[in-house]
Amino acid sequence: MMLVVTDLCKSYGKLQVLKSVNMQCKAGDICGVLGANGAGKTTLFKIILGLVKPDSGRVNLKAQGIKPIGGIVEKPALYDYLNAYDNLNLFCKSQGLKPTATDIYNRLQQVGLPIDRTDPVRNYSMGMKQRLGIAIALLNNPKSLILDEPFSGLDPLGISALRKLIIDLAEKQHLAILISSHIIDELSKICNTLYVIKEGEIIKSGSAQDIILENTTSFSFSAPNIKLSEALKCYDVKFKGEIAQVSVSTNQVPKLIQELSEEKIFITSCVPELDMDKLFQYP
Repeated sequence: MMLVVTDLCKSYGKLQVLKSVNMQCKAGDICGVLGANGAGKTTLFKIILGLVKPDSGRVNLKAQGIKPIGGIVEKPALYDYLNAYDNLNLFCKSQGLKPTATDIYNRLQQVGLPIDRTDPVRNYSMGMKQRLGIAIALLNNPKSLILDEPFSGLDPLGISALRKLIIDLAEKQHLAILISSHIIDELSKICNTLYVIKEGEIIKSGSAQDIILENTTSFSFSAPNIKLSEALKCYDVKFKGEIAQVSVSTNQVPKLIQELSEEKIFITSCVPELDMDKLFQYP
């Protein structure tokens, strides 16, 4: 494992923010930490990055090199009055690097930023600032990357572009990536492993797909004329246009799709609907 967290505890006065947190992330994996605001995600990431000292427990980064880990907590810390090139150049110097212009341009291209913009980054979209922050976090070639709520404030195009970048960094650069969010849909699309945190405690962990299926109590089926189905009369269902939200278990879905097919109602999409109360329920 590239990153191992063992029995982390942290309190501020009488408030216990983290309670014996354990997790691990290996090279090439994307591990998600899902929790509501105030669940302890940011404190956890600050401890992993060495910005906050835990009361007990430890973080083990099994990587060699000048910089074993890089990350962004809360939002990128950029010099808004400088352009992207000068931001990267300044952060390089602060880390003891002496990059050439080509090195900086290559880093900008790696995260999908234009190399011909010379205006200050205050003009950039939030998505572009996130990309620049990731470029800075990747200086000195860390083996692990920590991203705290990276999708917050992004539009759909920005989310899609950032999602692709994160997947590429894991698959092509073989980074161990730990990412937090309160948006389950985004984590479900990119994460191999999922940790659910509630009030500072990991209450569920495992395969992201398994956790989603275990906490799914209904599915949304899209199909033309789905309201005409006789088979659906045997289920608890709510219609919204050509979408039927059906209370059905995961193992019943193939049978229902077959029944609809026999009625000449052909499904164009089948989307699991998470039961959030169940997901955040203690075991």
